[in-house]
Amino acid sequence: MTIGLSSYRPPIMGSTHMVSSGHYLAAAAGYRILEEGGNAVDAGVASGIVINVTLPHATNFGGVAPIMIYMAEADEVVTISGLGRWPRAANIEYFQKNAGGEIPLGIERSVTPGAPDAWLTALEKYGTMTFEQVIKPALELAEDGFPVSSVVSSFIGRSEETGEGNIRGWESTTSIFMPKGRAPKTGEALVQSDLAKTFRRLIEVERANAHRGRADAIRAARDYIYKGDIADEMAAFSDKMGGLFTVEDFNDFSVKIEKPVVGKFREFEVYTCGPWCQGPVTAQTLQILEDDDLQAMGHNSPDYMHLVSQALNLSFADRHYYYGDPDFVDVPMDGLMSKEYARARRSMIDMDKAFPEMPPPGEPWSYQGTPDKSLAAQKLTPVPGEQEQDTSYTCVVDKWGNAFSATPSDGVFGTPIVDGLGFIISGRGSQNWLDPDHASSLQPWKRPRLTPNPAMAFKNGKLFMPFGTPGGDAQCPAMLQLFLNVTQFGMDPQQAIEQPRFIPWNYPNSFWPHTYLPGRMDVEGRVSGDSAADLQKRGHDMRVVNDWSPSMGALSGIVVDGESGVLKGGADPRRDTYAIGR
Repeated sequence: MTIGLSSYRPPIMGSTHMVSSGHYLAAAAGYRILEEGGNAVDAGVASGIVINVTLPHATNFGGVAPIMIYMAEADEVVTISGLGRWPRAANIEYFQKNAGGEIPLGIERSVTPGAPDAWLTALEKYGTMTFEQVIKPALELAEDGFPVSSVVSSFIGRSEETGEGNIRGWESTTSIFMPKGRAPKTGEALVQSDLAKTFRRLIEVERANAHRGRADAIRAARDYIYKGDIADEMAAFSDKMGGLFTVEDFNDFSVKIEKPVVGKFREFEVYTCGPWCQGPVTAQTLQILEDDDLQAMGHNSPDYMHLVSQALNLSFADRHYYYGDPDFVDVPMDGLMSKEYARARRSMIDMDKAFPEMPPPGEPWSYQGTPDKSLAAQKLTPVPGEQEQDTSYTCVVDKWGNAFSATPSDGVFGTPIVDGLGFIISGRGSQNWLDPDHASSLQPWKRPRLTPNPAMAFKNGKLFMPFGTPGGDAQCPAMLQLFLNVTQFGMDPQQAIEQPRFIPWNYPNSFWPHTYLPGRMDVEGRVSGDSAADLQKRGHDMRVVNDWSPSMGALSGIVVDGESGVLKGGADPRRDTYAIGR
């Protein structure tokens, strides 16, 4: 089924290579690397690190960066965790005793930086260029500065006005982002000299080890961060700020290269990262919806929005109760991804009545033939507040058919910049719970359950679309709608991205203090008033947001035409997202 639609932006089309990124300079950086002969991984790493420079409110070089890579020659998809671990000295008792039972802003919520390891590991294992070649666009922007967009200016300004993120309490941060004692105005240059110096230090290490070969030289630069001088500097800064890190916490850390989770929806396969992030929610929800005639319901009809939102509610309930670091938690992933389990969950949806609160978890254990360890539903108390969001995204497809998908995150407004290094120590500990029975409870050396989650779709075994978005818990709902808009309603990726969006919030938010708004669903103002009224009658707690709200995500995607080979890139006008290719 094809819907006759126009879009405000045209889809970017090409037959050679394509990049779609959360900032236009990041898209340009990825394109530059592709034009210089790099592959999708080289370009993806270049664009991802430029995002770290140009979107400091949302991402950081010392933050997180889960990555998914498809190598066409091997016909293999791998994921790189790009997510840090708590210091070994961290535990629930510490926060109960020393932080009033909170996970406060600052160095105490820090986990080891996952992004640098992820970028460099991806480049070492799957790229073709040197770190020096790939880092050049980001180095230039950090060293010479770039004009701040209105999005970045407003975020820094909001911190200045409200104290959000406690940015004024950290001289190492304000000296960079408020050099004139105020937020930079739109169009003013932002220079990050310390970050540029860090990049140059890594280049010097790589050069000094070039005789060992490209991969080993990149590994030496990576080790300089985690086992060399930079590790010592991070540990000293943590100690100075009252943090819990030892240098051994940095020395012993490494990301993991893992197989993806795979969900099947008709002729499509959707690949996500594992349950250390929320990625499987997208694949699981698609399987719940597989037997429904979505086209017959009509795009964004009340029936369609109700069904999709309720299926998401069920998957988010399973996320809340079961997803966590699989190094510490027995996650029933095979059961959760079973088609029979999906049908059992689908049977819980009443088309006339919305779940008034988050539904109970399912019983996935029997669907994978293991002893039942199901959890009883807890009585959750509403927690008012905002749904915190950060993050960005980038994806690439190259002329060889390789693809790259990554969701970097961790802005600078919750954790201080390390003196002299120009980057933070990831503040992603904000996505843990202090309940010891929770799947994502805080434990020593455990990883938080991450919201950023890149994805890729394949059609009949062939690469179809890398896609993703920022947006915290809004990521999976937005990604699901993009996928369905393209595959079920015949839209090109730009049309699909520009459609009015809806996000259910009927589950505890992933960020501390875990806002919970029972029955809530947000819709953009472009959704018809009659549809919103219909959903209200079914029991949804409806809220209408701006027509083009950044809170609904900022999608990027590249669709590969399996017959012609034409690439179509889409980029979300809700933020600074752009696509470029040829």
